[in-house]
Amino acid sequence: MITAWVPAAARKVRQQAAPVTYALIVACCVVFLISPGSGLNPAYGTGDALIAAQRAYFERWGVVPVELLSDKPRVALTPVTALFVHGSWLHLLGNMLFLYVFGMMVEERMGHLQYGLFYLGCGCLALLAYAIAHADSGQTLVGASGAISAVLGAFLYLFPKARVTSLFPFLFFLPLRFPAWVVLPFWVALQWAAAGQESDGPGVAYLAHLVGFSLGFVYAWGRGRRPSRVKASGTATEGDSQP
Repeated sequence: MITAWVPAAARKVRQQAAPVTYALIVACCVVFLISPGSGLNPAYGTGDALIAAQRAYFERWGVVPVELLSDKPRVALTPVTALFVHGSWLHLLGNMLFLYVFGMMVEERMGHLQYGLFYLGCGCLALLAYAIAHADSGQTLVGASGAISAVLGAFLYLFPKARVTSLFPFLFFLPLRFPAWVVLPFWVALQWAAAGQESDGPGVAYLAHLVGFSLGFVYAWGRGRRPSRVKASGTATEGDSQP
């Protein structure tokens, strides 16, 4: 999941539908609600039974690096399914918030079909890169953070001057406004520093964030579009500590 102090931007332009962004949000929410991760589905029981069901569910639909790089055919689609699986309510809500506020603008610029393929492709590649870097890890990786990081990367290129309001805990949550070209590279620097201390244990897949962000920025740059001058504002929220 995107951690630290990630800004969220909301457009101040005419309202336009973003069907792919909305569909992704709905799909992730529905999958989570019926999964054992939400704790709301009585079919999975409670207590130890629920914990066991959650573990089995994440291993079945999430990316396990040591298995993904094996010759087991059943795990070939896990980089896709893992994008729709989240480990907790905070994990889900944090990801969906950032997808909503950044994704709509990027989708409008790219177009619906291209945006959808971009989201899935970059998300899968980010998870695959993490798996290759941690080839011996049996830790399960779930969540859409790699794909959403790609959206952030594309947003930086397409809307570098968008005004972003961020809340910084170390400044007593004082709201400060900066252009995206200041805030998002700062977030990348935090991810880079955290990735250097990353372990194989439970935590945040910072490397997947960095790969996703880089892919998103490079893809947007490669499309050859000029950066937008649309201004936007919004608030920031602290992310979660799920992968």
